[in-house]
Amino acid sequence: MFRYVALIWDDTQDLQRLAAGRLAQGLESAASWQCALRITGLRVFVTGAGTGGNGVYELPRGQGLILGRLFRRQESGESRMAPGPLRREDGDRLLQHEGRALITDWWGRYVAFLSRNEGEETVILRDPTGTLPCFRLEHDGVRIVFSWLEDLIALPGLVVPPIAWERLAAHMRLGELGNRQTVLEGIERVLPGELLHLRRAGTHSEMLWDALGFARNVHEDDPARLAPLLRATVRYCARSWAEGQVRILLRLSGGVDSSILASCLKGEFKAAEILCVNYYSTGADTDERRYARLAARRAGLELIECERDDAFRLERVLRVALTPSPATYVGRMAASVRDAELSQQYRAPSLFTGAGGDQLFFELRTWWPAADFVCRHGLGRGTLRAMMDAARLANLSVWRTAGLALRSRLGLRAPGDILPWPLALVSGDAASVEPLDHYQHPLLREATGLPVGKLNHLRMLLHPIAYYDPYERERAPDVVNPFLSQPLIELCLRLPTYLLTHGGSGRALARRAFATELPPEIVTRRSKGSIDQHLKNVLTHNLPLARELLLEGELVARGLLDRRRVEAALSGRPQAAMVHVTEIHGHIAVEAWLQRWRSAAHATAAA
Repeated sequence: MFRYVALIWDDTQDLQRLAAGRLAQGLESAASWQCALRITGLRVFVTGAGTGGNGVYELPRGQGLILGRLFRRQESGESRMAPGPLRREDGDRLLQHEGRALITDWWGRYVAFLSRNEGEETVILRDPTGTLPCFRLEHDGVRIVFSWLEDLIALPGLVVPPIAWERLAAHMRLGELGNRQTVLEGIERVLPGELLHLRRAGTHSEMLWDALGFARNVHEDDPARLAPLLRATVRYCARSWAEGQVRILLRLSGGVDSSILASCLKGEFKAAEILCVNYYSTGADTDERRYARLAARRAGLELIECERDDAFRLERVLRVALTPSPATYVGRMAASVRDAELSQQYRAPSLFTGAGGDQLFFELRTWWPAADFVCRHGLGRGTLRAMMDAARLANLSVWRTAGLALRSRLGLRAPGDILPWPLALVSGDAASVEPLDHYQHPLLREATGLPVGKLNHLRMLLHPIAYYDPYERERAPDVVNPFLSQPLIELCLRLPTYLLTHGGSGRALARRAFATELPPEIVTRRSKGSIDQHLKNVLTHNLPLARELLLEGELVARGLLDRRRVEAALSGRPQAAMVHVTEIHGHIAVEAWLQRWRSAAHATAAA
């Protein structure tokens, strides 16, 4: 489990220097931590280097370092991992341009620390995918930048941060805060692609990676010519991540995305031994073994099949890590424990998944592509085709699709013009928080004029997927999501939604790009696997605990959940089916997170 802690202070201030010394001593006393950078006003500590290929890239003359994993951009499409110590000319270029060359010349998962003006300024850059977490807080004048909060809680003098309840209410309404704030007071995140200047006189930040610029700079072309470009970029990113790996676990659901990933890693790439794992449970849409077997056979890969445990005990989620915002277990509870066991059994430190493909390749049953086409081209040539494609995609009539698209083009609100989030149990108190626009990613406030489909495409790709497993912690394998690589995100942001869904199916361009690589049954498959029945079975097995957690918990006590609706949802009566099961599990995850923080606060007070 690769993690880091950076201490930044003004060395001319005695109190700050002493506080930094105490914190550094606390880290140095732990055998697992190494000091990777030691210069005036800046210390960077790391642990777990080497896990999943993560490492330390040193800059010349001790002026900084980059943590994580780097790839040099190659025009030829071939991947090249960066060496441990960067070449002097690379380091000089990064220092001269405050890290900007990382965005243009490199990609990967990283957080960079650069020291400037003889320690008067520290510059921090988080990579555009935001794979490595990056949070910051201030303690006794020392600025602390870190990836894993539990590492700080153990340090001398650090107090348990209080919960910001108004932010928790916003988190419940949005599913995740998109701005720099977390649900804990005093802890902020550095956004993906953000450059942060920490100076003696204050703090300044700027968005160095312009995702909005890519979304506005649309790449229009014939799908027949775009498909090979998409295929080459996907293969380049997937094989770059696989380079240097000895053995890989590949989660193969049998869906389009994971099957594409298997096809990219097969045969021609011989450096890694790849073992596929499929999770299934009984039910019409939860057992995808038939498709997974087809994909594994086509790629020539071994497949392990694991049945999901419907008797999973929710007591396990009460041991969630102390994180800056609530963590969800939906999607993890069926696989995390087994992933960790397989990783250890087969000595496969990395787990590759097709996560992010739905967002990237646009697997959304919506009319938005029609609105995007009208916004760019008006009512002219190609409009009827675009309307028919979107109608087929959304399972609506062409007239209904055209009406929604025209409303959107005229700037009028239309039903379903924003991604839905289940809120059946959230009370009026939670809905009365300050305007939710305040909690959006800053780039979304500038996205005026962007058509509705591309706006939501951008919104989905601005939220990084969690890197650490807050339940298995150190036991979990290093997760690699090759689809969420900077070159691929930049390409797909430039592709109009009506080209990504050309022909009226989700991920149409991706299907076309890999049509010759995948079994026909997967290329033409329109159904999508679901774990809803598994989630319902787990809830049924844990109903007494679920009722206790929610009805007697903080969310109901503080008026953030409606007690009457919660009781009905957990009653087992027919009306309970009207509440989506993922919402119930989501609130249980928040309640478990609150209990962990309450216990931590009590332990600190008693010490």
